[in-house]
Amino acid sequence: MDVAVLYSGGKDSTFAIQHSLDKGWNIKYLISVKPTRKDCFLFHFATVEQTKELAKMLNIPHFYVKCTVADPVKEADIVKAVVEKNQKKMPVEAVVLGGTGLQETQLKSIQNALRPLKVEAFASHAGEEHDLVMEQMLNNGYEILITQIASDGLKGWLGKKITRENFSQLKKDSIKYGFHIGFEGGYADTFVTDCPLFTKRLVVEDMSMIFEDNYCGHVVINRYRMEEKSELIKLSDYMLLH
Repeated sequence: MDVAVLYSGGKDSTFAIQHSLDKGWNIKYLISVKPTRKDCFLFHFATVEQTKELAKMLNIPHFYVKCTVADPVKEADIVKAVVEKNQKKMPVEAVVLGGTGLQETQLKSIQNALRPLKVEAFASHAGEEHDLVMEQMLNNGYEILITQIASDGLKGWLGKKITRENFSQLKKDSIKYGFHIGFEGGYADTFVTDCPLFTKRLVVEDMSMIFEDNYCGHVVINRYRMEEKSELIKLSDYMLLH
């Protein structure tokens, strides 16, 4: 199947790329949408600009577009415009979103937008338990940085990496404060700095944390470097192994 992946640089969309490769799907391109405002319904705000560097490393064609509106229908039309423009030269049968499908506003809006093009949209890990999906990520060597929060109980997690060691505490906090463990529904956003698909690791050298209040905040990556990995797993090698 020929697919595009909606890629924010976060844990779920990165895992959606890995899932698509595992399924043997042909990823024609990635779509990254960078909001110019923090009240968008469908897209991450923080660190999406870093996808330009990561897409080069992944060696997958990449479309990076801006979003200036806060309306789920109009936001979904941004994705539709990219797909429609490329359907002749780079046709796809589906757009793959990350996650388990609980972000219903995002999923349904994009499904509705793509329906006239006869292009499907679905969540890569629909119906799965998100805590188990995250454990798979961590066991696969994903380095996951929390880059935006919008919930009680997450202020101390902003700018921190989720690890196998602290994941149990995150689960306890999710139960205590009532946020979804995978952050689906807008509780938090993430950024993957390393995973098996990356030939280099993104190392954040300087980062600012901006808090709007006790519940909401985001990070800005001011400076980073791309670091060589001691054991490179190239995307082409990964595809051969899976």
